[in-house]
Amino acid sequence: MPEFGDDGVAQLRQASVLIVGLGGTGAGAALALAGAGVGTITLNDFDDVDESNLARQTLYRPQDVGKKKALVAQAHLAEQNPTITLNAIQRRLDADELAHYVGAVDVVLDCCDNFSSRFAINRAAVATRTPLVSGAAIRWEGQISVFGPDYETGPCYQCLYQADDEGLDDCQGAGVVGPLPPMIGQLMAIEAIKKITGSGYPAAMLIYDARSASWHSVNINRREDCSVCG
Repeated sequence: MPEFGDDGVAQLRQASVLIVGLGGTGAGAALALAGAGVGTITLNDFDDVDESNLARQTLYRPQDVGKKKALVAQAHLAEQNPTITLNAIQRRLDADELAHYVGAVDVVLDCCDNFSSRFAINRAAVATRTPLVSGAAIRWEGQISVFGPDYETGPCYQCLYQADDEGLDDCQGAGVVGPLPPMIGQLMAIEAIKKITGSGYPAAMLIYDARSASWHSVNINRREDCSVCG
């Protein structure tokens, strides 16, 4: 691609990305970023592979059930692209650890399934001025949002969602059409690549309705009273 070229490839090789959550969206994003040649990918998930994951979490196979997702992902991605560096973190990161790991990368991808983790990642991204790509998929709907690094004038994730809601549905409880999470993850990877290379235009908030095969975008305004970036 003329607008990408050798410089873009070199930027990817030198770049580092943190993926928090290695479920359906995280697995899709990890596969895409490893295939694109992002030089260093840090994979964070404390969960084990469950049989119910296999329909949508494309990194895992039946023989991986019961194993740590971060370690399995690291092994499979190393087979896919042995030229990149893959780090696995198989525990839940506290606030200080998140700030450390988020601040050490060029882009962080939030692929979690609960608001408390998403808010914690957002706080770390704002504190370290790290670009954040957030994605989610449930039932027939997927969404992608991109934030930062200019949190002084632009919104953060908590400008969009204000209160913790541990009642948030997850895929196992509410269901999701299987191909949707990895699709959203692949699109998150595109947004990360755009951030790394300065290509294209960042997404605001994109929402996909798989039933109607339709997209619409939502502008996110910065809240002056936001407790994180305001």
